[in-house]
Amino acid sequence: MTRTEGYLDHAIFSLVGNTARELGVRAFVIGGYVRDCFLGIPNDDIDIVVEGSGIALAEAVAAKCGAKVSVFRNFGTAMLKYRGMEVEFVGARKESYDRNSRKPVVEDGTLEEDQLRRDFTINAMAFSLQADDYGALVDPFGGIRDLAAGIIRTPLDPEQTYSDDPLRMLRAIRFATRLGFTIVPESLDAMKRMAGRLKILSRERIVEELDKMLLTKKPSTAFRLMDQTGLLEQFLPELVRLKGTETVDGKGHKENFSHTLEVLDNVVLFEKEEGREPNLWLHWAALLHDIGKPVSKRFVQGQGWTFHGHEVVGARMVPQIFASLKMPLNEKMKYVQKLVGLHLRPIALVDDGVTDSAVRRLLFDAGEDIDDLMLLCNADITSKNPAKVARLRRNFELVKEKMAEVEAKDEIRNWKNPITGDYIMELFGIEPCNTIGHLKEMVKEAILDGVIPNTFEAADAFMRERAAEMGLYPHD
Repeated sequence: MTRTEGYLDHAIFSLVGNTARELGVRAFVIGGYVRDCFLGIPNDDIDIVVEGSGIALAEAVAAKCGAKVSVFRNFGTAMLKYRGMEVEFVGARKESYDRNSRKPVVEDGTLEEDQLRRDFTINAMAFSLQADDYGALVDPFGGIRDLAAGIIRTPLDPEQTYSDDPLRMLRAIRFATRLGFTIVPESLDAMKRMAGRLKILSRERIVEELDKMLLTKKPSTAFRLMDQTGLLEQFLPELVRLKGTETVDGKGHKENFSHTLEVLDNVVLFEKEEGREPNLWLHWAALLHDIGKPVSKRFVQGQGWTFHGHEVVGARMVPQIFASLKMPLNEKMKYVQKLVGLHLRPIALVDDGVTDSAVRRLLFDAGEDIDDLMLLCNADITSKNPAKVARLRRNFELVKEKMAEVEAKDEIRNWKNPITGDYIMELFGIEPCNTIGHLKEMVKEAILDGVIPNTFEAADAFMRERAAEMGLYPHD
């Protein structure tokens, strides 16, 4: 065992150690806190494993320090907060698994048995809280060596580890992506063989891991590893279908899977450059922005490959994908759907020439999400030709300038029709009917097309003229 210094200076550790001795049990700090100590990563979440009752030790510690303890007897765990640290207590245990479930049969065990059931060697290390070897590192599987080497490895044979709990395959990829580590070859091979085991997982647990991967510094790494091991096909086959290229008459198209991952990484990079907090749902939009391309792909003689309407197809697919993953079908899904559906619009403004009307309509349709849409569209500018990328980005900046001018003049971003249905009914003395919607739509189109200014006075005069043409006159 290796003795460590400085990692157990917080008062909670000596408090737990002294209380454990009074109860006649052995206690250890284990898992993520130990790993992050060696990585130099701050971590306020502490896991204590006890050779005995974790709940009893937690309650005794709480009684000494006056902290409130939350007990979860069904899981044999307890949690308390003390001076900024969140501490979870659990009894050491050994586990056995039924092949059709990731829920283990749990029995009391020793520290060694508890370490053996851990997912990776770097998460199986422990610090002793015993008086005779306080602070000693207990590392039976070489976790400290694997940390130094940047390796993700399982304590047991990887096939057994992943068969017991298939979620560990996604966790391995998430840790490798987050830490910049390498998964050992035998572990990757086991994932390929065990990919089908993901079917016993709930979609919610899978999405929880995906969300964490999407918030890493380079999420493309995770998706390439999931594709390489066959995991991605199990829950996002629509993304896998983006892979590959096809050539007809010497004309090919870009490899859309790689392009998608480049766009995803670009979004993360641009957020950082702009000083923005990572936006998980913007990352989902980047991941799905071209999801409609395989369905809409066509080869046109004399023109080459086209993907006309892929943004519309993709937007329609978003609710289906969210539903299949048991993700929320709420405003988050609608946000992703909106960005997927609009992601070509700014690029089209670059290509077709920028008019006030086109910019006005983009601002109206995007609303408060216009800044996120513009970041996504900027990230979508990819090419192996640096000169082409530079040219497109220069044009893109011109579009942004034009948007700022139009928005300052017309205040369209969060636009609301100055003419309401209630006003029309009161003015003309009519009941709810289709005519009201037609009049409001004509006002909206006139403002967006720049026919009239975005003011109530102009809209009211325009609306009265159109109403008169329909035989409607103000009610006396």
